[in-house]
Amino acid sequence: MRVFVTGGTGHSGSHIIPELIAAGHEVTGLARSDTAATELSALGAKVRRGDLQDLDGLKEAAADSDGVIHVAHRQDLLPSGGIDAVAAAELPIMLAYGEALAGTGKPLVAAGSIGSPGQLGRPATEDDPALPVGDEHKGTLRARNVVETAVIGLAERGVRSSVVRIANIAHSTTDRAGFLPTLIALAKEKGFAGYPGDGTNLWNAVHVRDGASLFRLALEKGPAGSYWHAVEDGGIPFREIAEAIGSRLGLPAVSVPPDELMLPGYFGFLANVVNQSYPTSSLVTRKTLGWEPAQPSLLADLDNGHYFPSADVPAI
Repeated sequence: MRVFVTGGTGHSGSHIIPELIAAGHEVTGLARSDTAATELSALGAKVRRGDLQDLDGLKEAAADSDGVIHVAHRQDLLPSGGIDAVAAAELPIMLAYGEALAGTGKPLVAAGSIGSPGQLGRPATEDDPALPVGDEHKGTLRARNVVETAVIGLAERGVRSSVVRIANIAHSTTDRAGFLPTLIALAKEKGFAGYPGDGTNLWNAVHVRDGASLFRLALEKGPAGSYWHAVEDGGIPFREIAEAIGSRLGLPAVSVPPDELMLPGYFGFLANVVNQSYPTSSLVTRKTLGWEPAQPSLLADLDNGHYFPSADVPAI
């Protein structure tokens, strides 16, 4: 299959491309710079120069392919418009793909996110709607909801469209700017690994290589109009994550009281999300696509040590 991939040099994309190539697919990646083009070539992909603002170029690339995997985002909009602007910019991109792929039955697999606070009284499932609106992030959730719903809606236009919701924590040996590095940096700065309240709120996680295999499976055989959950660990108490970080750094794990969560407290801009609970199931994904995570779990990956350079680990 000839596959067009956006975001191929990012954390997820740089694992998705080798996964596809190893399975015998021919990959073309979108590159907006010489550096990105070089990185894509090193991964074994062909290069198409362009960017996410060139909708005509994206339509042409999609039409020339047998399938599309979209994991790129307009990160340049973050400083001025925040995550709302990033999410809103995705909608015309998805609609452009829809124009190019309508009636073809070709697959479009777009990256989504779990992100929904666990207020359901049970783990979130693939059957739940995209990021229910109702908390302090209503604008962001609504924008994300519209994008994911638009992708799923393309199934009615003859596109084998699906959304892979990536776990809140995506970890790997190449993770340099994700949630875990941020927590580790905070612990080193503050002198302790913090967790909100009693730390029993649950977070979900996946190894990026396992996530990459799910994108491939969704591309190859995912039914149209489906949500998939790239989640291995469905619910890890935040306190256990903090304790694992603290033990590697030789620092105590300490509860951060609710009144100290907000700015300029311990968690800073993360205060609105760290105290939420995100229990999530991936049972439908595993049963339908035969997805079986094979990489280390979150806590095992923290024990592997690659998140902690030797200089950071206290001598025993």
